[in-house]
Amino acid sequence: MRNMRKLFRSNTDNKLTGLCGGIAEYFGIDSTIVRLLVVITAFFSFGAVVVLYFIGTILVPKAPLGDMSFMNNYNHKHY
Repeated sequence: MRNMRKLFRSNTDNKLTGLCGGIAEYFGIDSTIVRLLVVITAFFSFGAVVVLYFIGTILVPKAPLGDMSFMNNYNHKHY
């Protein structure tokens, strides 16, 4: 059985709800790019993307806390 990735809202990369950070983590891209795309498309869609953003925030679950890893000053992972 394949290990399927799941989309979660980010616990660590969040400005409002973590949705853009979660999408960026899912696709392996920078979250700033996702945020810029959301802002640009929201402007050109006359706010429709804002509604979809908040629907996505409701539907996409927050990442489980067990998936977080913390880095110390020496870049060693601590769980």
